[in-house]
Amino acid sequence: MPIGELCSREVVFVRREDSIREAAQLMRQHHVGDVLVVDEKDAQRVPVGIVTDRDIVVEVVAKNVDLDVVTVGDIMSFQLVSARDTDGVYETIQLMRIKGVRRLPIVNARGGLVGILALDDIIELLAEELSALAKVIAREQAQEKKKKV
Repeated sequence: MPIGELCSREVVFVRREDSIREAAQLMRQHHVGDVLVVDEKDAQRVPVGIVTDRDIVVEVVAKNVDLDVVTVGDIMSFQLVSARDTDGVYETIQLMRIKGVRRLPIVNARGGLVGILALDDIIELLAEELSALAKVIAREQAQEKKKKV
């Protein structure tokens, strides 16, 4: 299955010049733990960074930084890891493991933002698949019991 079919298409995003307060308010409003930072290029949004709720706490709140002085671009993670929408699930899991990331922007062939994938999305998919396998085992056992009677 291409990862583009699994990712969430509803992405909360900001621009580099947006304030930390705006980013935090968007996270609260949309009940998410991160916002993607995007630039507009060739009529599409291109992810260039990410800011998490933890980034805001560690880099701004804990250091007592004035919220009106810094922007999202000042604290965003610059080494953004992304996956192509055509990449497979296993390949994407390996990328997340190797890079140590829990959230991954999904982009198209031109680098435009398609969606975002969270570790939770993959765990949910795997749980559904394991549940289906468990039902196969239960059904097989039930059929064996019928044959013995």
